[in-house]
Amino acid sequence: MDADSPSAASFVSPVPSTERACPPADATVLAPGITGVVLTHNGERLLRQCLSSLAAFCDVILCVDSGSADASQAIAAEYGASFVHRDWEGFDRQFSYAQALVNTRWFFILDQDEICPLPLGRKIRKAIDAADAAADTPQDSPVAFSVGRRSWYFDRFMKHSGWYPDHILRVFRTGFVEFYQDAHIHYRPLGGKEHLGGPGAEIVHYPYTGFAHQLAKISSYADQGAAALRARGKKGGVARGIVHGFSRFLRIYILKRGFLDGKAGFLAACHGSFYAFLKYVRVLDASWGEPFDEK
Repeated sequence: MDADSPSAASFVSPVPSTERACPPADATVLAPGITGVVLTHNGERLLRQCLSSLAAFCDVILCVDSGSADASQAIAAEYGASFVHRDWEGFDRQFSYAQALVNTRWFFILDQDEICPLPLGRKIRKAIDAADAAADTPQDSPVAFSVGRRSWYFDRFMKHSGWYPDHILRVFRTGFVEFYQDAHIHYRPLGGKEHLGGPGAEIVHYPYTGFAHQLAKISSYADQGAAALRARGKKGGVARGIVHGFSRFLRIYILKRGFLDGKAGFLAACHGSFYAFLKYVRVLDASWGEPFDEK
């Protein structure tokens, strides 16, 4: 699964999920160390690289799978990962479920199309060791760390277009984060947070296999975004879709300097614009000819 792709959705205020985080865990019953958590669904394309990067610094690897029909389970077994099935109910509920299964003091979320370079893994390990040593209770030290991410799109790693720099919360003390979702997943730490950065210490992300793959994701994000707008009583429509789509193109390509990303920047702006248009159009209701009534 791709929990937080930078390409499609505009971020809006989180809508609280009905599934809350588990209560803050008692550190005395959690083992020291860190669990790598991956949500999987037909992710064999990059799953070996993903799990191999986690195995280099994580004590445990946990895959929560939503019904893969490919070799995901076999690949997980190669790396000694726990592989647990749970029907898909959204990122927030999947992550809440995963957190409840973690038995280490910390966990690190990595998408199945991402790779964690070893320098970043070492920084994460050093940071959580320092946090554990500095305080007896999580209130006295960070309970979450954000990391950098660079994403490949079309023919390059994006350096502008709102895709970079991309700082995302991914490292959490078990029991001290809540998950919310609208079109994207949001993480809310129950305590302090810090950023881990530095050259060569960023997640490497390969979100798409091609245009068809991107359009399928855009369609899914647009459906979720439209549902979030509808839930907040926001109006949709073709005119609003055109205005928001055009504004999003200008923001990505001009304000976020997407033109400096060459063809990739232009294509990213076009697809981002299309996402915004679809989101507002899909707020509308229509019969779509059902039931069929030929006159």
